[in-house]
Amino acid sequence: MNGNKRSDIKPGLKVAIVLKKDQRSGNLTEGIVKDILTNSANHPHGIKVRLMDGQVGRVKEILGS
Repeated sequence: MNGNKRSDIKPGLKVAIVLKKDQRSGNLTEGIVKDILTNSANHPHGIKVRLMDGQVGRVKEILGS
């Protein structure tokens, strides 16, 4: 499942995000969602989230709970 719909993403979910510095390379970073930062219902590049470790990026894949 991709991370374009805000309703699919909840705090506590395990996700793969792309960090701003990794957007060109496409490197994914896995982590647990702490906060959802995007206010709109969906976003073509992925919903922006903050992980438990403080990293911020856009959700590319939802891995599970």
